[in-house]
Amino acid sequence: QVQLVESGGGLVQPGGSLRLSCAASGTIYVIHRMGWYRQAPGKQRELVATITSGGSTNYVDSVKGRFTISRDNAKNTVYLQMNSLKPEDTAVYYCNAYITISTMRSSDYWGQGTQVTVSS
Repeated sequence: QVQLVESGGGLVQPGGSLRLSCAASGTIYVIHRMGWYRQAPGKQRELVATITSGGSTNYVDSVKGRFTISRDNAKNTVYLQMNSLKPEDTAVYYCNAYITISTMRSSDYWGQGTQVTVSS
């Protein structure tokens, strides 16, 4: 089994910063793509950023220049540094990873979600 455990959410004022972390554990053979999604109340879940095992990144236009995704392969951990936060960034943020486990079966895995609230 694989678990993704997120941390780092919270309440921050507009213009502030937060750093989200997501650590994967379990019978992992290799972690391929990792990423962050978010879901605001009444809206569909949307992709925020992804990073490949080689370090290539992709961002939704609304966060380009403000958010940075990175990963530590030795720790099976992905990070999301969020700067210049805006009220519209308020959402539950979910970690996602495409993982091959020890049985050589590959699947998408999700974290439980962490709340980010941007408000004065």
